[in-house]
Amino acid sequence: MSAILIAPGVAIDEDELVETFVRSSGPGGQNVNKVATAVQLRYDAANAPGLPEPVRERIIRLAGQRATKEGVIVIEAKRFRTQEQNRADARARLLALIAKAAEPPPPPRKKTRPSKGAVERRLKTKAGRSTVKKLRGRVTGD
Repeated sequence: MSAILIAPGVAIDEDELVETFVRSSGPGGQNVNKVATAVQLRYDAANAPGLPEPVRERIIRLAGQRATKEGVIVIEAKRFRTQEQNRADARARLLALIAKAAEPPPPPRKKTRPSKGAVERRLKTKAGRSTVKKLRGRVTGD
C-alpha cells in the first residue's frame, strides 16, 4: 500500500487504481490478436479519501467524458505496443489530470477602466490623425 503524492494535501493510494487489460487495435501484426496490451485504468474520484472536496469536483469536471455518472474516471491507454508502456502512460495521464485539478483556480478578473488622461490623449491623437487624413484631399489647381 503505497501512496502517490501529487500536491500538498493531495495523494492517491495505488490500491484505488483498478487496471484491466484489453486487446488493442492498431499496429502489432499477428501479436495484436493474441495479447491484451491496451490498459483501462479506473479511478473512483467521487469516493477517493485522499482528495479534498474542491479537488474532487474539479477533477470530475476536467475529466469530462472520461468520468462516469458515478464519478469514476476511466482512462484508456493503447498508444504503445507493450502492456508496461501503456500502463505507465495511463498512470501518467491520470496523475497529470489530478495535478491540474489540484491547482487552485485563478481569481476572477478585476474590471479596470482607462484613466481620464489616457482617454483624452487617445482622443487627441485620433483627432490629429483625422486632420492629417483630411488634408490629403484633392489638390486644387490654380
